[in-house]
This record gives sequence, structure tokens and C-alpha cells, in this order.
Amino acid sequence: MLALQILLLIVGMLLLVKGADWFVDGSAGVARKCKISTLVIGLTVVAFGTSAPELAVSVTSAIQKSTEIAIGNVVGSNIVNILLILGVSALIRPLPVQKSSLKLDFPAMLLATALLIVLGLWQYTLQWWDGLILLAVFSAYMAVLLTQAKKEQKKLQACEAAKPQAAEEEVLVPKGRFSAWLFRMKKYVWLLILLVVVGLGMVVGGSLLFVDAAKYIASYAGVPERVIGLTVVAIGTSLPELVTSVVAAIKNESDIAVGNVIGSNIFNIFVVAGASSLFYPLTFTHLNLIDALVAFGAAALLYFFSLMKGDKIRRYAGAIMLLCCVGYYVYLFMI
Repeated sequence: MLALQILLLIVGMLLLVKGADWFVDGSAGVARKCKISTLVIGLTVVAFGTSAPELAVSVTSAIQKSTEIAIGNVVGSNIVNILLILGVSALIRPLPVQKSSLKLDFPAMLLATALLIVLGLWQYTLQWWDGLILLAVFSAYMAVLLTQAKKEQKKLQACEAAKPQAAEEEVLVPKGRFSAWLFRMKKYVWLLILLVVVGLGMVVGGSLLFVDAAKYIASYAGVPERVIGLTVVAIGTSLPELVTSVVAAIKNESDIAVGNVIGSNIFNIFVVAGASSLFYPLTFTHLNLIDALVAFGAAALLYFFSLMKGDKIRRYAGAIMLLCCVGYYVYLFMI
């Protein structure tokens, strides 16, 4: 049985890697075809899609009354998303941050984390009405984001119309029969959408395979439920964000890399925690408070680095975030 779970762990990882590759290509292609900024795609389609495992795991955990896993998954995923995922992505390539994101999305991420802490401390439990509050705030955020996206789309269309017709640049076709065929077919919107759907399915399916196998292996080793939620489950359900953001950074789609993480963190708290608390009250202990404060500190640190000269998350910032991630996990296993 243990050997089977290890095999499923490997299969899940393989699905994640290839699925993320197709998902990023399809999302970026759709954004260009529809004249939508890749930042907005990253904040919505990519972020919500890669957060599907968190939603599935936390809601299932809440229904099964495993509240430590449900809340630990949300908070732990947000910590991993910033300190590990953006840390690794920034080491690969400095990540530019758009000014519109600094004005809306970063403050929304900080607000979401602060609101989780306040509601959790209110009765040391996230009740169904707390979930409704979180979902209502998320709806307001989405309304503002979509309004902003429409304005950006009009600006992009106006800029494209004003540009003189440029000569077509020489494009290098990748080697390999299938890669070359796929490259030529990417001019068709239907194929780009298919890449998004199939890639997302592979990402989510691979993630769930990985999480189930990892949970079994961790339980077999006798690890406590809270630690499983903050480590195995949090890292496992964040693998789509990790692979997607790293692939996006390698492909120089930096807006998708940053937008994916910020959007996922916002979605995790407002929707994942909000929806989970509708099924069963989520206990919020003093240890959960420490974890939530770490998540808030990670978000504040990311915001600080993003506000520095050049509006870029640079390599040294990525290194610092990775060191903070290591420090947090050392603390977690020492208590």
C-alpha cells in the first residue's frame, strides 16, 4: 500500500508539471487574443483554477470535521504561496509588479488576512456567518477587479489601433514534430481554450493525487493533523501555484506568476475559508493565530519588496523570502 502511494505521488507530480506548462501557454494566449492583460488572467482564471485543490481539500476536511486541516490548509497555502513560490520564482527571474496591482490587489490580500485574524479571534471559531462576510467582501473585490479589467481592455485596444502596422518578426519554431505542430496551432483560440481546460484538469488532478498520497504517507509516519495541514496539505495543494508560477517565470510571463499567487491568496481566504465555514465551524486556536500572523507578515513583506525602487521583486528578495520560509518550518517542527 505504501509503495502504491509513493507511485501516485510521482504520477501526481508529473501531471502537475506538464499540466502547468499547457495551462500557462493557453492562459497567456487567450489573454493576448482577447486583448486582456496577463495580470488580470493571472488574478482570475489562473489563480482560481490553481486554488481548486485548496477549495476541494478544505471543504472536504470541514465536512469530515477535520477543522485543523481545513484552516491549516488555507493559512499554510498562503504562507507557501508567498515565501516559497514567489521566492523561487524571483530567484529564476526578477518579477515586475504592476502599479494597478499595488493599489488594489496587494491591499486586498492584506485585508483578507487581517479579516481572517479578526473573525477568527472573535469567537475562536469561523462560523457560517463569518463565511458569508468573507464571501461578500470577495464579491465586492471581484466587482472592482472586473471594472478595472474593462478599463484596461479599452486602453489596450486603443493602443493597438494607434500603433503603425509593424513588419512581422521572425519567430523560432521549436524542434520536435509535436512541439512544432502545437506551436503553429496556438493561433487558434479553440486550441488555447482546450490547453487551459486540459492543463487545469491535469494540474488539479495531479495535485489531488499528490495530496492524498502525501497525507497517507504523513499519517503513516504519525505526524499531527495541524502539522499535516500546514505542511503536507498546504504545500501539496500549493503545487499548482508553485509549478504554474515557476513555469510562468521561466517563460517570462511574470504577470501570471505574480498575479497567480496574489489571486490565489485572496481566493484562499475569502472563498476557501468562507465556503468551508458554511459546512462546519472552523476552530481557530492560538496556534492558528500564530500561523495567520505569519501569513500576514509574509504578505506585508511581499508588499514592502514590491514597493521598492523599480517595482520589482528582485532576486535578493526571493532569497530572503525563502530563508523566512525555512525559518517558519523549523519553528513549526520544534513546537
